[in-house]
Amino acid sequence: MNTSEFRRRGKEMVDYVADYMEGIEGRQVYPDVEPGYLRPLIPDSAPQEPDTFEDIINDIEKIIMPGVTHWHSPYFFAYFPTASSYPAMLADMLCGAIGCIGFSWAASPACTELETVMMDWLGKMLELPKAFLTENAGEGGGVIQGSASEATLVALLAARTKAIHRLQAASPELTQAAIMEKLVAYSSDQAHSSVERAGLIGGVKLKAIPSDGNFAMRASALQEALERDRAAGLIPFFVVATLGTTTCCSFDNLLEVGPICNKEDMWLHVDAAYAGSAFICPEFRHLLNGVEFADSFNFNPHKWLLVNFDCSAMWVKKRSDLTGAFRLDPTYLKHSHQDSGLITDYRHWQIPLGRRFRSLKMWFVFRMYGVKGLQAYIRKHVQLSHEFESLVLQDPRFEICAEVTLGLVCFRLKGSNKVNEALLQRINSAKKIHLVPCHLRDKFVLRFAICSRTVESAHVQRAWEHIKELADDVLRAERE
Repeated sequence: MNTSEFRRRGKEMVDYVADYMEGIEGRQVYPDVEPGYLRPLIPDSAPQEPDTFEDIINDIEKIIMPGVTHWHSPYFFAYFPTASSYPAMLADMLCGAIGCIGFSWAASPACTELETVMMDWLGKMLELPKAFLTENAGEGGGVIQGSASEATLVALLAARTKAIHRLQAASPELTQAAIMEKLVAYSSDQAHSSVERAGLIGGVKLKAIPSDGNFAMRASALQEALERDRAAGLIPFFVVATLGTTTCCSFDNLLEVGPICNKEDMWLHVDAAYAGSAFICPEFRHLLNGVEFADSFNFNPHKWLLVNFDCSAMWVKKRSDLTGAFRLDPTYLKHSHQDSGLITDYRHWQIPLGRRFRSLKMWFVFRMYGVKGLQAYIRKHVQLSHEFESLVLQDPRFEICAEVTLGLVCFRLKGSNKVNEALLQRINSAKKIHLVPCHLRDKFVLRFAICSRTVESAHVQRAWEHIKELADDVLRAERE
């Protein structure tokens, strides 16, 4: 493909994408295919001679689209939102064209410097403490990770390294292996499974702290676990507090947990993967109170801030804690400015070496929406979730299972788990809307998350009418 054809095909692809987004409401939100559907539809090896672009485009509708779950459909209410906007898509095109691998400042200065500035912009939008910002030669700073899972792992590994160095400085005879077998980390029993995975990868014990009646981690339960583990000879070193849990969007009590972590010299990592975007709105900023106690903080603009995947924003109070854990400097990666103190090399802040020019997406979105436009988008989703909540509360057959704070409603039919499992099965088999469940204690619960950029009140109303009709069928079958 030469430049002339690229111009033509690029315009065609933009038209295809625009048509897809514009017509997505008319597509079935969840596919009809079975596992293994795709392999028989394509050759068993790559072509020896080139295919035409027309053939590839035709195969998208014949082969790919039948197996796509349409996450941006206004009838997609599963998981949490994944962000999508036209400015972010255009920025991704430019990122692909520039094609730099921005592991260091020298590898592409603009890639590093724009990321540093965008993370400060975003930090100010959230009103993060200045200790987390890079400007004014602070010790902290922000970095774009690929996902909240990566951010949690990076924080845990940095905390582990810091704890080992501290303990060995006090007791030089201690080996790393002896320390590692005693290290223990903590999170709420409502924390995301990625926290448990970080513990597995990091080779440390992870203990779940029982949450309270609002599904939040509180100081008393954490303190009890710490005292019990210290008495058993273990070494507490790391706590993950979640703001906006995946199950029900509950909030661990940072104002209680934070001071304990600081007093006990434990790294506090705050995971606000979904909810963090809402903190740009003044009326939701109080949900972040206590972040001043944290060593690291993370949320995903690629969930709810109109920046397409992947873009997970992570801040640390002391960037040397990260670079101290991950810094390696082979000759072929060194450059003349790396020790100037004026720039950072992000390869020392993450697991991979290479990194894309992801800050372009932030730059485009922040400039083309403005803070007020992004706030309006968040508020609309929260308003729609409360609308759905009110519809549920009007039907005495249903119950709300957790406080509705942002864009997630947890609800169920009053009665057995079996009847709710049957309802979800009917909902997802009909494929008019898409939901996923969770367990809250011993209850099987349906989650209704406001997700799509284009979702409106009419879609929420139609979804509820559909759910009510299927509930009628389930309850009728239950009586028979």
